[in-house]
Amino acid sequence: MSRRITWADAACPIARAADVLGEPWTLLILRNATAGTTRFEDFRAQLGIADNVLTTRLAKLVDRGLLTKLPYRDGGRTRHEYRLTRAGSDALPVLHALGAWGDAHTPSETGPGPMTLVHTRCGQLTRPGAKCDFCGKNLVRGDLAWRGSWLGEGEIPLADPVA
Repeated sequence: MSRRITWADAACPIARAADVLGEPWTLLILRNATAGTTRFEDFRAQLGIADNVLTTRLAKLVDRGLLTKLPYRDGGRTRHEYRLTRAGSDALPVLHALGAWGDAHTPSETGPGPMTLVHTRCGQLTRPGAKCDFCGKNLVRGDLAWRGSWLGEGEIPLADPVA
């Protein structure tokens, strides 16, 4: 599906963000990258996305600086992992806001329940922000995990961006 217009140079920052994040699958790819998915095969299996669509979306996320493409050896072949950059990592508040909106306005009868944020240092639920609601310590990405998510039971630590 090809878009007829681009908002990449729009004056409005919401339009520019929509130009990068607004295509189908893009936010779900970022969600999974935030949860630590790095390999093409894993994105494909977790999302059920067609190879050509995944290839296009990953290339655009790399091109726009939200993911970086790093080579690794798999047997005799060179393949690539896709890791969050600082820009991709900075999309976390958008993912949290969409998750909260989705929990409030599109409840799932079959899902694991609301997606929550856990401060792993104290083990308590918190909300996105600067400090933990329970212990008051500063929230650092490496000390956060999602619980009650689409990937099943347990806690899913949030991936750190590459330097």
